[in-house]
Amino acid sequence: MGSEEPPPDPVRSTLVALLQQLNRAESINEGRAQEQTLELDEMERLLSRFWAVEHGQVKVPVALGLLVRNGLVEARLPTPQTPPSNIAARAVYQITAEGKAFLVDIQKTSDRIT
Repeated sequence: MGSEEPPPDPVRSTLVALLQQLNRAESINEGRAQEQTLELDEMERLLSRFWAVEHGQVKVPVALGLLVRNGLVEARLPTPQTPPSNIAARAVYQITAEGKAFLVDIQKTSDRIT
């Protein structure tokens, strides 16, 4: 009898996808700290075709908030010199060491051959 795997959890899958995007942004822009972050609108665009987001199961801002609250992502607000027009959209997000460790753990457990 074949054991069927349960469908992936949309929230967990989206959290992992967000961490992967932030980790990628940091890796690609190594040495350029200013560019190692992503804004909310960039992450929404990058994940717009991700299955859980595309089907309306998960909202990117909510998932991002969970990551920030749990210390896996750091949110930095704009400096006082930033023009006040739409400051919320100008906040930037960067993966933390804890976020990277979480990604490594996820990859170890999901790389098992069944």
